Amino acid sequence: MFTIEQIKSAHSKVKSGADFPSYIQDLKQLVVISYDAYVSDGHTDYFGANNFKITSPAKYESLAIANETDENQFKADLKAHQQGKTNYPTFCSDCAKSGIEKWVVILEKMTCTYYDKAGNEILEEIIPD
Repeated sequence: MFTIEQIKSAHSKVKSGADFPSYIQDLKQLVVISYDAYVSDGHTDYFGANNFKITSPAKYESLAIANETDENQFKADLKAHQQGKTNYPTFCSDCAKSGIEKWVVILEKMTCTYYDKAGNEILEEIIPD
């Protein structure tokens, strides 16, 4: 199974959203099946085979997630992040302001799905290879 240290090592190569596809490839090599990333404090639950789960510690001070979802602002912020215009902490802050609670990445399907506080799917994207 994989460790938080291995995941941290893979994540250390990510400077912006533009680096996300290569990060996903690194996780696949570690045999990560999926993960849930929480905007509130940056902790992430990683899942592997046979119900294996590990949780990373919080990455930053707690952010308040907006009760109302601003889907258009979120999509604009996501696009900017994917183009390398914002770093990870800024993107997480932007997500909180737009009402995004978490995103779920399923490596087998190569999808990243964003959810609001009520658990509604806001956007599902295909992750480029």
